[in-house]
Amino acid sequence: MSVIRSVNVGRPRPAAWTTIGRTSIDKTSVTDAVAVGPLGLEGDEVSNRRHHGGPDKAVYAFAREDLDRWAETFGLPVPDGMFGENLTTEGLDVNGAEIGERWRIGDPVADPAIVEVTMFRTPCQTFKAWLGRNGYDDRAWVRRFAQDLRPGAYLRVVVPGTVRAGDPVEVVHRPGSGVTVSSWFADAVAPPARD
Repeated sequence: MSVIRSVNVGRPRPAAWTTIGRTSIDKTSVTDAVAVGPLGLEGDEVSNRRHHGGPDKAVYAFAREDLDRWAETFGLPVPDGMFGENLTTEGLDVNGAEIGERWRIGDPVADPAIVEVTMFRTPCQTFKAWLGRNGYDDRAWVRRFAQDLRPGAYLRVVVPGTVRAGDPVEVVHRPGSGVTVSSWFADAVAPPARD
């Protein structure tokens, strides 16, 4: 069964090590139900609106299984939310999701949200610096992350609702195009991204 393992939110914090002087990549997992609407999760705020956020990037999802793979690579634990994701999933192939695929999150008779996969996440220097500041090997991070072809997915909120850790995730629509998060990302980063 596919579930939301954790719901993660963050607010802008001063960060002299970023190009704009602040970041919201530092997410905290919350246990209560969180409202999700067209611009994302309640309690989460985007710092760099030029490259993040907005209706097509309202929510960022990343798979726990992929965090575990990176933990093996780093030789260090990688907690939920460490990659700046709002939703850490479990049992869901986030990168195999088709662009335009829709997921229902939550109990279908309660207040579920329906989200739509819109695009992949592009690695950036803030992401790289964040990892380095937290003790992870960030050498050539942008290139390494790009070459892994498992970037996680940005989501549009089609039907607002509430989400919480432990909620089931059900794929309710798959367009059938075959264009997945990973395949589109592979096309976009060839040749490989540079640090």
